[in-house]
Amino acid sequence: MAKATKAKKAAAPKKAAAPKLAKPAKTPSPKEVLMEKYIADLKEKVGETRSDMALLEAAVKASGPTIYKSDTATIAASDKEELARVKKGFIAKKLGVTDEAKADAAIADAVAKYGKSVRAKHRPVMYYLIAKALKKGSVLKG
Repeated sequence: MAKATKAKKAAAPKKAAAPKLAKPAKTPSPKEVLMEKYIADLKEKVGETRSDMALLEAAVKASGPTIYKSDTATIAASDKEELARVKKGFIAKKLGVTDEAKADAAIADAVAKYGKSVRAKHRPVMYYLIAKALKKGSVLKG
């Protein structure tokens, strides 16, 4: 009788696997949402169709947590004190450029590319443009 029960178990039909449900779409992180804004700014306002994504990532990293706060996420190009902080904190410390004339020229170039009509310029996009103007992308990335 033991052999008959083994035969019945072996002949039992297998259950069909339950159909797999599609996973819900992952909601983008706050950083991913901001990256999309920065990429859009580079395309629409600056005119860069093929941005250096590694440099943009490095600029976002260099900006730190300031990108998440409304009053520090942007740079007002008309504020001389804020531009002095960018020159001292980003250009001098992060990029290692201490030449005032080069720093001023890079900031002016970034403001011109971004557009003077854009009042609040995203900090990482400005950092990206400044690093490109100074040819210091490798310093920022590495």
